[in-house]
Amino acid sequence: MKDTPLSNCERDFILKAIEEKKRLDGRQTYDYRKIKITFGTDYGCCFVDLGQTRVMAQVSCELVVPKESRPNEGIMFFNLELSPMASPAFEQGRQSELSVKLNRQLERCLRNSKCIDTESLCVVSGEKVWQIRVDVHTLNNDGNLMDAASVAAIGALCHFRRPDVSIQGEEVTVYSPEERDPIPLSIYHMPISVSFAFFQQGTFLLVDPCEREERVMDGLLMIAMNKHREICSIQSSGGIMLLKEQVMRCSKIASVKVSEITELINKALLNDKTARKAGGRCGFAESIPQERITALKTDQTAVEMTDVGETASSIVQTAEAPPQTVPSPSVPVPGVGQVGEVLRNSWGLEEEEEEEEEDGGEGSGGDSVEELTKMDVEQHQEVKSRTVDVVEILDSDEEEEEVVILYPETTKKPKNTASSSGQKGAGTSRKQKKK
Repeated sequence: MKDTPLSNCERDFILKAIEEKKRLDGRQTYDYRKIKITFGTDYGCCFVDLGQTRVMAQVSCELVVPKESRPNEGIMFFNLELSPMASPAFEQGRQSELSVKLNRQLERCLRNSKCIDTESLCVVSGEKVWQIRVDVHTLNNDGNLMDAASVAAIGALCHFRRPDVSIQGEEVTVYSPEERDPIPLSIYHMPISVSFAFFQQGTFLLVDPCEREERVMDGLLMIAMNKHREICSIQSSGGIMLLKEQVMRCSKIASVKVSEITELINKALLNDKTARKAGGRCGFAESIPQERITALKTDQTAVEMTDVGETASSIVQTAEAPPQTVPSPSVPVPGVGQVGEVLRNSWGLEEEEEEEEEDGGEGSGGDSVEELTKMDVEQHQEVKSRTVDVVEILDSDEEEEEVVILYPETTKKPKNTASSSGQKGAGTSRKQKKK
């Protein structure tokens, strides 16, 4: 199932709003959406909410044989999965171009930047090392998946604890958390990705684009940086040409955002550590009473209402005044109402004509014929020339007898007004002679 396409009206509206430095959710140009970081019950589980975008990261480990080229280093493995639950555009069991791009960027951001000491993961040189696997699952897609995935992955790695091991000769013993406290990973720095969307060939710039803004953007620039202002990776997509000044400007903005997000991650880790030491509820159990998982909450968005009165008064002043007069309906024939000058209607003329013929009045019949136009006369004659089947049901004295009489079809030839008036006059003269 593919996602619903964006209409031209929505596209033009979003681009026009960006030109006026306004966004759909009321944010400014360099504002991030609200970031919320929570941890699961087990170590290494992290949930990140970036606006309506929701991502979960889970870290696991196992003892494996190291690579021959690096026998003293552990192995880092990253996997980002785009679930159909997040968006109808994602397909299950099939890697799309977006999935491959996000996986590569996540590996560049975390593994290639050497943020984790892989040598500390070695248990027995050349025989056993720890393999750390980070699985990132998208729960809801509202744009900027890369930033949410990088925050969830580094948060889960900081929260993860691996089991303690001991070596006696050639025997390796792995202790459970009940026997020995698990050991955290050795992390040097925390690289975080910041995305920038460009519109109209780099003329306009937005930070943290939402899903609809990503559809109309011309290019995307992702910069992974730590709080020490060290660029870990940088990637541009979309085929736009950026100047050196634009890239330097984005790097300065990214340094500010990365320091704020890093402080937020540290606060979330500290709160979780304090709750676990106190023996209180944490993770999934802590979120159940507050109904943060089973219920959805709508966040209030601030709407700018400063110049609403002035805008409304200017619209009223420039608007055209409504017409004071209403066109009067034209009445071509008594009993017929018609609005407009071009359209003509002959409703009710057939019944009046039949009544006048039954009365047999010469003056009334002549007046009605004179008032009709030629078109009305032709329509009237066509209606009369149609064949009609007449069915009568007569009830006899007996209870079950019914007599059905079918009259034969009769066709009447149209007659002009002159011949009809002449025949009427001849009929009256014959009656007078007989008298």
